[in-house]
Amino acid sequence: MKRALTVDDLVIAGIALAAGLLAAFLLRMLLRWLGKHADRTRWSGDDLIVDVLRTVVPWAAFLGGAASAGAALPLTRTVQHNVNQILTVLLIFVVTLAAARGVAALMRTVTQSRPGVAGSATIFVNITRILILAIGFLVVLQTLGISIAPLLTALGVGGLAVALALQDTLANLFAGIHILASKTVQPGDYIRLASGEEGYVEDINWRQTTVRALSNNLIVIPNGELAKTNMTNFMRPEQELTILVQVGVAYDSDLDHVERVTNEVIGEVMTEVEGALPEHEPIIRFHTFGDSRIGFTVILGVGEFSDQYRIKHEFIKRLHKRYRQEGIRIPAPTRTVAIQQGGTVAIPQQRIPEEADEVTSVRLD
Repeated sequence: MKRALTVDDLVIAGIALAAGLLAAFLLRMLLRWLGKHADRTRWSGDDLIVDVLRTVVPWAAFLGGAASAGAALPLTRTVQHNVNQILTVLLIFVVTLAAARGVAALMRTVTQSRPGVAGSATIFVNITRILILAIGFLVVLQTLGISIAPLLTALGVGGLAVALALQDTLANLFAGIHILASKTVQPGDYIRLASGEEGYVEDINWRQTTVRALSNNLIVIPNGELAKTNMTNFMRPEQELTILVQVGVAYDSDLDHVERVTNEVIGEVMTEVEGALPEHEPIIRFHTFGDSRIGFTVILGVGEFSDQYRIKHEFIKRLHKRYRQEGIRIPAPTRTVAIQQGGTVAIPQQRIPEEADEVTSVRLD
């Protein structure tokens, strides 16, 4: 020390340290009060700002008080330099952690507020957090007087070796980035792979994509495999879609009456069933003279992929009930085998009920 330590030095240092602690406490209380007011606003950015400041500002006040206390003591230049370095490193550490958490939260908020962006995808959040922590680590090394140029060179050489050893992992990483950047698949989309797996995309992380099937089971797909396979995305370019329901009526039916009754049932389903699209114009198209019926297709509009099951269920129930009330028959193909006298087997072909049978006879030896 340059001079002897006195009681006045200790008192001044204690006051400076106490002032830093008091300032940290008061600032934390102030920021907590601001946080309550920020929760009442619609903009979520003020919540993030207050959350970051709530971590950084009190620590900065305390470390400032500690630095003032150290400056008040008669320390040698070397000790003073070491103390300042330690306090600076602590401040950089706190700022880095707060920045990583704040930027990650900001990315989640932005992506969740914009349609078509990966709201729950963790890959970008994790990469951003790692980059900020790495930058903070390099700043700490530079503050301590450690040259980072040789470290960066070593990391470059070592990174090449790691890239060769982790080809599959890096392939999945960049495949996940490509999937998210191209917006072909986003969390919340309903997809079906060429191999048959289908469900809602839960998350896309650095290695794999998690899909939740309608059975509530999780399907884990490596990003590289997802990028290479043929896939149907039922949410792109829009989540509203049309579904086809095949129906058939007897040949003796009045098709105009059938069309009118079916349209009435469609109108009821579209307005009363959740997930239907009332503004979607229903379409009925007759297309087939079948063996026992005239077939036609009903085209309905649904809000999203999973709504089709509920809408089909209600439509078929109500259509069947209404057809029975209106006397519209939905025939089923029948085949009858009858043994006649004389050993002849009569095999009527598939027929339309209430019409003549075409009989093929086979002689029994």
